[in-house]
Amino acid sequence: MNTLTDWVREKGYQPQDLPLYYEACTHSSYANEHNNGVPDNERLEFIGDSVLQIWSADTLYHMKPVMHEGKMTTIRAQTVCEQTLARLNQQLGWYNFLRLGVGEERSGGRTRPSILADQFEACIGAIYLDLGYGAAKAVLDEYMKPLISASKPEDVTDYKTQLQEYVQTDNRKTIQYRLLEETGPSNAPTFRMGVFLDDICMGIGESSTKKRAEQKAAKEAIRKLAC
Repeated sequence: MNTLTDWVREKGYQPQDLPLYYEACTHSSYANEHNNGVPDNERLEFIGDSVLQIWSADTLYHMKPVMHEGKMTTIRAQTVCEQTLARLNQQLGWYNFLRLGVGEERSGGRTRPSILADQFEACIGAIYLDLGYGAAKAVLDEYMKPLISASKPEDVTDYKTQLQEYVQTDNRKTIQYRLLEETGPSNAPTFRMGVFLDDICMGIGESSTKKRAEQKAAKEAIRKLAC
């Protein structure tokens, strides 16, 4: 297989809008290096994220035994998090179809979780737009649904939701996440995020993505609040 359309055909579907699948696999670094109107996958990522949200909500709602809203929210956040989407991308082999800029390729972009997760969402968005929700749902049912009941490793634990639930009994308290520092080159930055409870910094986390840094900050805050 050389393209995403080859993968889709192997699943028994007949893709119609072929440029859509190339767009899903085009990173902004590639588009920026080719000044010929090549679109990147960010718009399709937006669509794919929405498909994942409705699919996960519908799947969790119909699971037995019935779960309360808080548990469904936590499991959904764990299931559609960056690390999980990146792993699924690698499992499916979609990362092989990525079109990256020269610099991004050299710096390891093809294995960077944030890029893989974004591409996964974009590919789901392309499948949805070209073949409909049924085809996108079939892919997610086959590859993502088994993860919902699987045990979650630490790196996909949703500490942000846990922290929110920990303090939500006191409506006077507010939680904010703030960027404290950004270091490193633009193609491989490191973000230092802080979580503030009523303007008091309760935790700090660092990672290559803001989302992961926020999770680390929330984990530290939970540890302090539990003491």
